[in-house]
Amino acid sequence: MYRLRDEYRRSQVAIAALFCCLGFQYATWVSRIPALKTRLDLSEAELGLLLMVCGAGAAVSFPLVAVLTRRFGSRRLAVGSALALGAVLLALSVTPNYPVTLLIACCDGVAVGCLNVAMNAQAAALEVKYQRTTMAKMHATFSAGSLFAALLASGVTSLSSALPVHFVTATALLAVLVLGASGGLLTEDQSAAPAEELTDAEPKRKGLTLPTRVTIWMGLAMAFGTVTEGAMNDWSALYLKDTAGAAAELAPLGIAVVSVMMVLARLFADGWRTKWGDERIVQIGSVLAGTGLALALLAGGVVPALLGFACVGLGIAAVTPCVYVAAARQGSDALALVAAMGTTGLLGGPAVIGFIANGTSLAWGMGAVAGSALIVALCSTRIRFPVLTNA
Repeated sequence: MYRLRDEYRRSQVAIAALFCCLGFQYATWVSRIPALKTRLDLSEAELGLLLMVCGAGAAVSFPLVAVLTRRFGSRRLAVGSALALGAVLLALSVTPNYPVTLLIACCDGVAVGCLNVAMNAQAAALEVKYQRTTMAKMHATFSAGSLFAALLASGVTSLSSALPVHFVTATALLAVLVLGASGGLLTEDQSAAPAEELTDAEPKRKGLTLPTRVTIWMGLAMAFGTVTEGAMNDWSALYLKDTAGAAAELAPLGIAVVSVMMVLARLFADGWRTKWGDERIVQIGSVLAGTGLALALLAGGVVPALLGFACVGLGIAAVTPCVYVAAARQGSDALALVAAMGTTGLLGGPAVIGFIANGTSLAWGMGAVAGSALIVALCSTRIRFPVLTNA
């Protein structure tokens, strides 16, 4: 019993390190965007294209990720893609011009797509192997990695503003974290459905398979869920300042409230999943996010807005972990497609909200965010969620 528990904890920590790596690497280079902009003398449009290319690389990596996962397994893909992300940092530290930087950003997006699928496959396999819920905590460590990267960026830049110093330091830490975690990763992929559910899982084929209706519903739930997350990060501060009438120093509280509530919810969400089940958590959470934000928009004002944002952070936090678990049970192709749709929602959703706000008002744009959360609840009724317990 104790040996089984120790094996579980070892693998749990190792897989959590992968989530931490992804958050750490992304926040590291994003935190130095101003320095890259100055060094390469980029315009706002060129900087926007750089970020878009990174996102596009992640979004279109679906076919490659599915093939690599089946060929090499999630363990080797996770380690390889995580080390590749370190190489991206080194390349960005010495990039000579804008075209090369675009190529590096595209490679970064592909590596992000690979690690995103591989680490979620590992976490889902851990839940299946030990029949214990842990996915939500894994996603919480992603945020922890981002926070650590922000603190490191602040500390290093206070000593030296040179990009190579910062990125070499970050790459060294990333390599230590990845190599230290590699020994605890699961060597077998158990993320597909167990024997009694094989009729619903994807068949083993060499090429890509067409997505099933269940996979499409999962992809839609993930896309609209990440639209909600991304839009809150991008538009909450502006809504507080320009629409709710908050003072400039209070505007960042929107992002802070959403982020804090999401981290707290993800720390406790695995217990909720065990008690009430993934389906109920996703449905109740997305309804809470949508209705809470809608009521806040109708009420107007700073305090209702912050309460509505808190509802979004609390309600939407467990959606992504639960849908990833359900997708992993359908196999590598389903997981890769759902991850790609999630990336598309995260990157494209805020832009769509911007178009709505430009044509009407930001209040209506935020209303579309509330609608996205409610669509997640509708999609979740068509998803077959696994039942796990903390035995």
